[in-house]
Amino acid sequence: MLDLAILGLLEERDLHGYEIRRQLREHLGLLANVSFGSIYPALTRLAKSGAVVATEGGGTEAPGPAAAPAPPTGSLSGELAVLRSRRHSPARARRGKKVYRITETGRQLFAELLAGGGATDDARSFGLRLAFARHLAPQARLALLERRRALLVQRLGEAEEARADLDVYARSVVQHTADGIARDISWLDTLIASERDDLATAGTEPVT
Repeated sequence: MLDLAILGLLEERDLHGYEIRRQLREHLGLLANVSFGSIYPALTRLAKSGAVVATEGGGTEAPGPAAAPAPPTGSLSGELAVLRSRRHSPARARRGKKVYRITETGRQLFAELLAGGGATDDARSFGLRLAFARHLAPQARLALLERRRALLVQRLGEAEEARADLDVYARSVVQHTADGIARDISWLDTLIASERDDLATAGTEPVT
């Protein structure tokens, strides 16, 4: 799932590693807890497979003159304060950062992951794929929505069957879950209707 998310972001534009993490956490909330410890190994793996390439980006600051030794201040704490001040000075040079770019191989892999061959239809996987659904063909996008709807209809039926043998408290929990599933189905119905209208406008009949 992380590979799909990274490739999806790089499909939009080239990004630094920290920008990938920021967008995953802030814009794709399904991966809000992702860390650099997960992102950089994934980027390395994608680079080795030829799905992405990395280039050295320029630093954001121009190198400044070499810092002079800290002048004696008469106290150790004073000299340490001077050193700390210089360490955080805007004139301090910053190293360039790697910029990652998707390749044609990466685009093909992204399309395969997005199409979801063998993928699970759990909420996180579905939500992530829906976030990049604009990259899917209309028929594939409709199939993604209808497959998720069918799964939720099945779960709703199972929840309704389970309520009969529960006490009032457990039944209320199951009812709360069922209400959430019903809302999701209604939301999907709206998306599916919109997709079908677009296909009809384009003169393409949905595959049944």
